[in-house]
Amino acid sequence: MRRREYSEEFRRDAVKQVVENGYGIMETAERLGMHHDSLRNWIKKYKSPEAELETKKSEDASAEIKRLQKELKRVTEERDILKKAAAYFASNPN
Repeated sequence: MRRREYSEEFRRDAVKQVVENGYGIMETAERLGMHHDSLRNWIKKYKSPEAELETKKSEDASAEIKRLQKELKRVTEERDILKKAAAYFASNPN
């Protein structure tokens, strides 16, 4: 059997199904088409304090990105409104 490479996101989601949703390791591994030992190793890896800290940092970064995207959208809309207002007042001197 050929060795498969799994993305980091896939690994985290698989671990989450077992840890947070309470599914069994064997059941989850079979459903995902992988060996149960791989899933067991991922669970050990992601439950370590370092991994939890890294996950927290990643979640914080994602939240910050979403916040900044929202702010950028608002500022862009404000800028567009100001451009239209400036164009209006420039064409109507009264």
